[in-house]
Amino acid sequence: MSSRPTGSPFVPSPSPSRRPPAPSSATPRAARRRALAAALPAVLLAASLSGCGSAADASDDKTVTVTVGYQSKTINTVTAGTLLRSLGFFERALRAQGERDGRTYKVRWQDYATGAPITAQMVAGKVDIGSMGDFPLLINAARGRQLHAPTRLVSVTGYNLRGALNTIVTKPGSGLRSLADLRGKTVSSSVGSASDGTLVRALRQAGIDPEHDIHKLNQQPAVGASALQSGSADALSQFVAWPGLLAFQGKAQALYDGGALGLPTFHGVTVRDAFAAQRPAVVRAFLTAQREATRSLQTHPVDAARRVAEATGLPPEVVYLYNGAGGLATFDPTLKPQLVAALKKDVTVLRAAKLTGPVNVDSFVNDRYVKQSYGSGYAKARNSTAHPSPDEVWLRGEDRTHSFTGPDALLRFAAAHHGKVRAAYVADATTGTRWFADKAVWVRDGARLLPFAARATADAWTRKHRGARPLSYAAALEQAR
Repeated sequence: MSSRPTGSPFVPSPSPSRRPPAPSSATPRAARRRALAAALPAVLLAASLSGCGSAADASDDKTVTVTVGYQSKTINTVTAGTLLRSLGFFERALRAQGERDGRTYKVRWQDYATGAPITAQMVAGKVDIGSMGDFPLLINAARGRQLHAPTRLVSVTGYNLRGALNTIVTKPGSGLRSLADLRGKTVSSSVGSASDGTLVRALRQAGIDPEHDIHKLNQQPAVGASALQSGSADALSQFVAWPGLLAFQGKAQALYDGGALGLPTFHGVTVRDAFAAQRPAVVRAFLTAQREATRSLQTHPVDAARRVAEATGLPPEVVYLYNGAGGLATFDPTLKPQLVAALKKDVTVLRAAKLTGPVNVDSFVNDRYVKQSYGSGYAKARNSTAHPSPDEVWLRGEDRTHSFTGPDALLRFAAAHHGKVRAAYVADATTGTRWFADKAVWVRDGARLLPFAARATADAWTRKHRGARPLSYAAALEQAR
């Protein structure tokens, strides 16, 4: 790992006044031993604060330990975390780098529930590379600058241009049908996260004051999920993969689809500036490995979903909802202008909540390393936002999915394979947000059968389209035969 980053405290040797006086009979060698023993704790503390993996790393520079902070259950970071670790691409890239420069590289993977502890470890010099969501990335940038340990955003993992990676859910059968119904209710969220940003923006858009018109519980995702089940929270606003997981388990239904905001959301990779300056080859190796993991996910999406499911304990069907071929997240490491522009808008939300001060996004974003990994093809890749069809069916016993051009064809296929469907995914008729077909709200509008991720968007459709009526998934299947 790198040497002590700028801003890390310097720990001096114990002052002479605190050292025990040496007996007059002591030999010079004994005195030196006592002085060394007195100084050793301070030396060890300084080494631990330096961020270096071991004394050998600092002394001969032959062994370099790279610490990567990731979020295994935030599954649209998998190309820089869970999947990348499973495939071993980073370790392979570092072995190749070691053959070139004569060093031995080791990777230490550290798993966290959210981005906040990754940021804390990064500014302390104990995590070199981390992945987190857009709002935590801005806090990462602000804290790094504030503590003189700056970081840089160097790539993207997964993104959604409409914001559909964040969802507000309620318990099944809840009488809550729209954001207006949240007035006076208790809502669980993780303050400072992208999902909390979605909650704040959505409430304001609906004319609800997010500070005074609801009672907000600041909770980790798992705690918030428990609060929803126990009834201590009326709604839960969270990021991937919690809303999909709870819906799949029959423990929640979507109240508000983040895709209705039409604002991009994403997760990305941040690197300590001091580490990147000292180990640029390691950063390039990481981004090269991330690109390989991205290609692997795109080429073998079902296998990738199974790998991530095995590592996280999440159901493969939930992983595929987000990370599949037509999943909610588009995986692409390039730093797209739309995402950088969205990041600048996010700063205002965080500042209004007094969660951060000013953030210079242009200074924080550094596409130098990802450009180097792409070469001449970077500009074309950055401008592409192509995404496969989100309408898919995964049959039991199969290692591939079946794609469709619309919900009618998917329903006919699902009806013809009754009892064999492992999971069916459809796109919301208005926002394009992908959701489980059997958890979607279905509407019949003339001859069309239309799915919606949330009841609010379905209600909005029926109000505007005379004659449109809701129907169950079972009825939709029957009518599609």
